[in-house]
Amino acid sequence: MSIILSERSLSRLDGVHADLVRVVKRAAATSNIDFTVLEGLRSLERQKTLVARGASKTMKSRHLTGHAVDLAPFVDGQVVWAWPLYHKLAVIVKAAAVDEHVPITWGGDWARFRDGPHWELNWKDYPSK
Repeated sequence: MSIILSERSLSRLDGVHADLVRVVKRAAATSNIDFTVLEGLRSLERQKTLVARGASKTMKSRHLTGHAVDLAPFVDGQVVWAWPLYHKLAVIVKAAAVDEHVPITWGGDWARFRDGPHWELNWKDYPSK
């Protein structure tokens, strides 16, 4: 099965590292769960706002360099925040990363400040410039 990413989702991949874009597109091509791209490349101003609101904990976000994306399950035209769907989507995205030979990290695997929508290229393999 597969899904077709919307024009909005595709536009949110602008400025994101090409390897991570490949992973997202492979995940869509193999997914049985509809999902959307919430955010990719982020401005410094947006990051400051998210930190101030407590939605992010760092000013060193991988979003600032195009090394991260936020993905969310999409059900009946709505973003769904339920963890069980994030776990199902994680299986698909992780498999797509393996298929594309791109090492990634899922925010849902973090011990602190778990972040279900967040996916980033590994720091070791993709250092920021």
